[in-house]
Amino acid sequence: MSTVEESVDVNVPVSTAYNQWTQFEDFPEFMEGVVSITQTDDVHNHWVTEVGGQRREFDTKITEQHPDERIAWTTTSGDVDHGGVVTFHRLSESTTRIMVQIDWAPKGIAEKVGAAVGVDEHRVKADTKRFKTFIEERQRPTGAWPGEVENPS
Repeated sequence: MSTVEESVDVNVPVSTAYNQWTQFEDFPEFMEGVVSITQTDDVHNHWVTEVGGQRREFDTKITEQHPDERIAWTTTSGDVDHGGVVTFHRLSESTTRIMVQIDWAPKGIAEKVGAAVGVDEHRVKADTKRFKTFIEERQRPTGAWPGEVENPS
C-alpha cells in the first residue's frame, strides 16, 4: 500500500473550501487525469480516470463526512484500490488548510515504479495547487452538500 499526504492553504473560509470539495462532479476542473465523476447518490460516486494512457473506472463510497471538517472514502468496485480522507482546518476567517491523505495499492510494474519515484505524490501536490487556484479565483463554491455521514463501526 502506498500513502500520499499533501496539504495546501487556501485563501477562502473553511465552509467555502469544504463546500467546493463536496462537488465531486467538478473534480475534473482541477484534477489531472480525472475524466469524469458521476455522483449516483449522497455517498456513491462513479469515477473515470485516464493516466498514462490507461483508462480506469471505479466506484467509491463516502464512509465519513462532517461539514467543514472531513470527508473520507473508499473504493467499492472497479480496478482501483484506494481510500483516503480530506480534512479542513480553519487557520483564520479567510484561510483554510486542506490536508489530503490517500492510501492506494499500485498495480503492475508501471504503477509500482511510479509510486516508488513519487509520481503519485507529485500528482496530488499539483491537484491541490490547482484546487487552490480554482477556489480562490471563484471565492464561492459551485454548490454544497451539508449532509453528515457517520463512520460505520
